[in-house]
Order: sequence, then C-alpha cells, then structure tokens
Amino acid sequence: MNLDDEELFRDAMGDVTPLKDSASTLWLKSPSPKAPRRPEAEKEEENFLTRGFLDIIPLATPLEYKADGIQQGVLDKLRKGEYKMDASLNLLRQPVETCRQAVFSFMQQARKDGLRNLLIIHGKGRDNESHANIVRSYLARWLRQFDDVQTFCISQPQHGGAGALYVGLRKTEKARLDNRERHAKRSR
Repeated sequence: MNLDDEELFRDAMGDVTPLKDSASTLWLKSPSPKAPRRPEAEKEEENFLTRGFLDIIPLATPLEYKADGIQQGVLDKLRKGEYKMDASLNLLRQPVETCRQAVFSFMQQARKDGLRNLLIIHGKGRDNESHANIVRSYLARWLRQFDDVQTFCISQPQHGGAGALYVGLRKTEKARLDNRERHAKRSR
C-alpha cells in the first residue's frame, strides 16, 4: 500500500467503531475443502425408483392409493385435507429424471425427520400426453415403491387440487413408542 492509499483508507474508516463482543454473535467455521466422511451406516441408499416404460394414467382418473391394512377413514381424512402438512415438494416444469431424484431425496429426508403428511405438487396438464400428466403418472408408480407410503390422493383446491397429491406416511418406531407412553399415562 502506498501512502496515498493508506491515507484514503484511514479517512474512509475514521468514524467506524469496532463491534462489541456479543454472546449472540455466531462465528461459523470456514468450510473444509474436503467433504466430511460419513460412516457406512449413514451412506445414502441408491435410488430404486423405476425409469423407462410407463402406462400413462388418463387425466380423468384421480390418483388414489391405500396400502393393505389401512383404514378407509385415514384416506378420507387425508382426502379432506384434515391432516396438517409437514412438508411439500414442488415438481412443476422439472424434467422427469430431476423429479425422480427429487422425490427419492424428499422421501428419504421425510422418513429421517419422522414426517407423516406430505404435499407433492406435480402440476396439471391439458391432455394425457402433457408433461405434467407424465410426471403425475410416474409419481403414482414411484410412491407405491416406498414401504413408508400408506396412502396418497389428490389434494384440496387450496393446495393444488388435481395438480398435487397428499401423501400419508407410516409412523416411525419412535413416534409409536411416544404415542404408547402418552396413552399409557392417561390410562393410569
């Protein structure tokens, strides 16, 4: 730095006061140049969602699924939008392969976080061959491939109507135990 630059800097910084040390200041560590290694148990699963040939579901056919052993009342409540949505995924105007990856990651994360009720927005098409209907048809196939999916159905108009799906997932083992404890305390 030459003397003129140093003088300009001092003039510019003349009325600046140093920050006070504060307990609310959070200093983040600088990111490591290498990605952290994950233990073998935490490695991501390979995406098992199918690709390729697809039977396109006509637009007039509403998407709906209920796994064996699930009560009709659960599907009815889901269809009416009576469950609070925990998370949503927007697949509008995404290529099919991107949708496939996004759905897989979203479902894995939802399972890890113990979420129960999801909203997946796929869009509405004007005809059976539209991109939105192709994604919708794939989505109907993909969601059935997850063991955790109990139900899915079209959403209420305020959440996208026929352009979105409500998805109901199974309770995690931890949620089941918490529920048992809560109800056991009441019965005493």
